[in-house]
Amino acid sequence: MILVFKHFFYKNYVGLSVWPFIILKEGSLKADEVLINHERIHLKQQRELLILPFYLLYVSEWLLRTLLYLDSYRAYQNISFEREAYANEKDMDYLSKRKAFGFVNYLTR
Repeated sequence: MILVFKHFFYKNYVGLSVWPFIILKEGSLKADEVLINHERIHLKQQRELLILPFYLLYVSEWLLRTLLYLDSYRAYQNISFEREAYANEKDMDYLSKRKAFGFVNYLTR
């Protein structure tokens, strides 16, 4: 289910997945297939990790990478969940061929 909350987002962020919802900054973004696919990849990650552990791992990895890079945005870009989503967001068939726990392949890249 896709929801729109215009005043929910920080700076340039336009989408967010919070199981089972995709939340967008603007209604027009519903037509952005790449963004929606990116967020669907996150929903798949959340589901396979039984939701709560996904958020714990996501925040933990972000905190660790923020300490390593001393840059929170660079840390965000290098979270394994984000790396997987960004690397495959343009492949509209990715979710049908994705192996379980695919984000693990992006932990050390």
